[in-house]
Amino acid sequence: MNRPTLSDISYNRFIMEGRLTGARCLNCGARWIPPRPICIACYSSNLEWMEVNGKGKLAAFTCIFIPPPSMAARGYDRKHPYCVGIVELDDGGRVDARIEGVDTANPESIRIGMPMKIKLLPWTADDEAESYLAFEPA
Repeated sequence: MNRPTLSDISYNRFIMEGRLTGARCLNCGARWIPPRPICIACYSSNLEWMEVNGKGKLAAFTCIFIPPPSMAARGYDRKHPYCVGIVELDDGGRVDARIEGVDTANPESIRIGMPMKIKLLPWTADDEAESYLAFEPA
């Protein structure tokens, strides 16, 4: 794996390539997604890139019925909510992302602990195609 600086810019570049990455502290073993240049567990700057397999379990979620303008422009509203959540990854670390493939109109059907897998979603911004991170039930 190319080893650019641990930053959100590099993290987003990897997502555009279809890869989920993070940082692993070489002192205490803590894992951070997105990556950070300093470990907030032991305050070391001795971190390295790690690539994760994108599988995990849903740790928390919420369904958004009143979206911000950017999501409303994409068709989300009170009748068409979307879900965001925290996924605890099998490789360690937690990441927040959209949750796809669940019944957002019926949130009680979504379960904490559901197995999840990565799903990159297309996004067009300023006439440029991008990808962004999402998860779906495995």
